[in-house]
Amino acid sequence: MNPVKQGLSTSTRVFKGISASPGIAIGKAFVLEDVDLAVGRWQVPPEAVKAEVARFRLAVADTRREMLATQQKILKLLGKSHARLIEAYLLILDDPLISKDVVRNIMQNRVNAEFALSEAVAGAVKALESASDEYFRERRHDVLDVGRKILLHLLGHRPQTVEDLKEPSVVVAHNLTPSDTIHMRTNYAEGFATDIGGKTSHTAILANSLEIPAVVGLHEITRNVRPGDLIIVDGYTGTVIVNPLPDVVENYRREREVRLAERRDLERLRDQPAQTQDAHRLVLAANIDSPDEMKSVLSHGADGVGLYRTEYLYLNRSSLPTEEDHYAHYAKVAQSMLPHSVIIRTLDIGGDKLMDFGIGGITKSEPNPFLGLRGVRLCLKYPDIFRTQIRAILRASAMGKVKIMFPMISGVEEFCAARQVLRDVMSDLRREGVPFDEKLEVGLMIEVPSAALVVDFLAQEADFMSIGTNDLIQYTLAVDRINEEVAHLYEPLHASILRLIAQTIKAGHDAGKWVGMCGEMAGDPEATPILIGLGLDEFSVSPALIPKVKKTIRDLRFSECQALAQEIMKNPTRETISKTLRQIKNRAF
Repeated sequence: MNPVKQGLSTSTRVFKGISASPGIAIGKAFVLEDVDLAVGRWQVPPEAVKAEVARFRLAVADTRREMLATQQKILKLLGKSHARLIEAYLLILDDPLISKDVVRNIMQNRVNAEFALSEAVAGAVKALESASDEYFRERRHDVLDVGRKILLHLLGHRPQTVEDLKEPSVVVAHNLTPSDTIHMRTNYAEGFATDIGGKTSHTAILANSLEIPAVVGLHEITRNVRPGDLIIVDGYTGTVIVNPLPDVVENYRREREVRLAERRDLERLRDQPAQTQDAHRLVLAANIDSPDEMKSVLSHGADGVGLYRTEYLYLNRSSLPTEEDHYAHYAKVAQSMLPHSVIIRTLDIGGDKLMDFGIGGITKSEPNPFLGLRGVRLCLKYPDIFRTQIRAILRASAMGKVKIMFPMISGVEEFCAARQVLRDVMSDLRREGVPFDEKLEVGLMIEVPSAALVVDFLAQEADFMSIGTNDLIQYTLAVDRINEEVAHLYEPLHASILRLIAQTIKAGHDAGKWVGMCGEMAGDPEATPILIGLGLDEFSVSPALIPKVKKTIRDLRFSECQALAQEIMKNPTRETISKTLRQIKNRAF
């Protein structure tokens, strides 16, 4: 359904951005002023330097109090996992960049606090902008937000905020902080649109959790919207329409009702099995990052956790997580998911994300972390980190049905090396009398082309395999999907990708092993019939996508999906795939 079918008036403007949170918001624009905080430089008299430092430290303290208050609100509404988002801001406040460098600049050069702060922030932002990792590039906005908050306190300026909303509105802003976003839950905000931001920004994460329709990365939306303009935010397509015609507004209102009705219909499938009309049963599991998501997993009717990403435990903190930190999280998820299983993926981050911990001499970012020390490579290089996590996973296996999965495996030797570490830790726990599941299933991810090419050998060694399509597609097609210049070449249904998936499933089945998929492709309804036809055993998707994927599965016939897959694999061009998918979609079951 595409409501933007009608002609547009000359005053109507349409903007495309990044969908940060699904949903449709319609209302008058509430434009948050982006105050131009011009900062000049002036010399501070020697006798006033200490007072200038004290003024800066007071501004930092006031900023900290604001952040802690926001953290408490997030904790109350969304739980500990999301409250930790504020820890990233608090860490910036404690960073030497803020706590020492600004003070040193004031004292040594006798410059005003505003100028010293702006210089420090500009240097940090420049360094983050050159990072190859999307997560770190997004963090430059966090540094800017923190710097801006301190600067506002230094200048004694109180800008307009979401708390000033007096009626239902759509918020338009250059950027929004977590404190802005969390206030939308209790204020009149119907949705929001911002100039900057991406899918991994803290604001996007909170918007998703709060179910607030949002589009980010619109570049200059604040320059093209006036307070009171009628605005539509389409969080499904990443579209924002300013001053739409009445028929466009009515179409969107109808679509919003249709979407809400669809959601209610999908909710009725919660307790229904994920099986085709001819009774072919599949496992439909959830991808999670933390125990706080278990409520969503259970409410959407997942058959288990197919991918528990453990990287979140390592982010936004100043020290490595302990064995007890790991165990507390894993045991909680394992117990909550009974009688279903939980697949815990071992650490999959690069060395650049461990720099702050002072691990093994890591002191600088890698020039290309996607091809560097990440995933199981990092774990094998730093076995103490690896063993700590494995001990916790094994201990948690006594509390539920836990499986372990190694990421970024490139060949048989690498998998066997990781499994040997697991065996060694098992021996240690036996000697200590610590209980664990002796029959724990051990799997691996197929996300590196070299692994897919030797998958028949890997299938003999592993208990199961899960296809990580995000990296598999990126590495196979040599496409950085967040690079706007080549993102259009990122094609999940490319012939090479389908072949790698097909041979992985076949190799697994030939060895008597089950094969799942936990990449974004598993949640794409267009790909569902092909994957079923190729014989995929398990789909693991974000909790919110479970009802939609389940409905797609229940509308299909396994026999027809098999025929579809056979036809496509004979001639896997995009034209053939699209034509065949249309046929199966239009067929009445």
